[in-house]
Amino acid sequence: MAGTPLMLENPHGKDSPLRIGLGLAALGRPAYINLGRSSELPVRRDVRAMREATFAVLDAAYAAGVRWVDVARSYGRAEEFLAGWLDERGHRDLTVSSKWGYTYVGGWRMDATMHEVKEHSAGVFSRQWTESRSLLGNAINLYQVHSLTVDSPLFTDEALQRALAALSDDGVRVGFSTSGPKQAEVIRRAFELEVAGRPVFSAVQSTWNLLEPSAGPALAEAHAAGNLVLVKETLANGRLVVNPPPAITRLAQRSGVGADAIAVAAVLAQPWADTVLVGPASPQQLTANLAATGVELPPGELAGLRALAEPPERYWDRRSSLQWQ
Repeated sequence: MAGTPLMLENPHGKDSPLRIGLGLAALGRPAYINLGRSSELPVRRDVRAMREATFAVLDAAYAAGVRWVDVARSYGRAEEFLAGWLDERGHRDLTVSSKWGYTYVGGWRMDATMHEVKEHSAGVFSRQWTESRSLLGNAINLYQVHSLTVDSPLFTDEALQRALAALSDDGVRVGFSTSGPKQAEVIRRAFELEVAGRPVFSAVQSTWNLLEPSAGPALAEAHAAGNLVLVKETLANGRLVVNPPPAITRLAQRSGVGADAIAVAAVLAQPWADTVLVGPASPQQLTANLAATGVELPPGELAGLRALAEPPERYWDRRSSLQWQ
């Protein structure tokens, strides 16, 4: 049912009624795994066309009150596009987060055999931080380890931990994102890391959606401890929109919104979610996503949606099978 918008204070954008941030994973490169993306993009996905598509979504997001933009070194030219947009528009009231740890190797090809390579090492961090800073300068507020997992060498690399912690001395917040069925374990373990008696991390970006809510308790703990919590993959890479479960469809019809708005509203209903990221490929998708701010999900309906959760291993196996398109 439609109701009062979920309008909680956004500490990084006081003029914004939103806790929603914009992720550019679907726009910074020609191929990605999100379902329902292809029909929203230019037929010819050359650099110029994708740059224009990115600018269009950024303009629409800014006009709607979105003040958080999330990118990564592996998102093709996302940092470059964002930097160009910031230079042209002159906006200075945005929070920008980026990530290091994956290198884009797709060569701007749809049919690349490999699109990105992961490496959590001090050398890659140093190189990618230099690259990010050269493009975005002091606009970067949060720099994150991309897809930290339990087997990451970061957990035993003290030199890398010191290098990351040093960013805080320059006023840049340090965080990490998580992926995989053991997100909760990674979240708790990462927040225990310290350098010279100070925590290395003060922010986390994790997957939480109606199909994969297993990280919820760990994210609630992180939030309660004063850490910043961002939520990604709120639409399960499009699965909750392209083929939504009947329970979501019913709520969407009753509320007069799309399935995406119901899925995003369910994330906004989590009190520990500080910034909820969406990754639209067009202004139209963005508008549909933002309709979530006008949806109120009563506790009973939220409880009913819990039945949609999949075992984490099944969810991540399914995600790994999604094709780049």
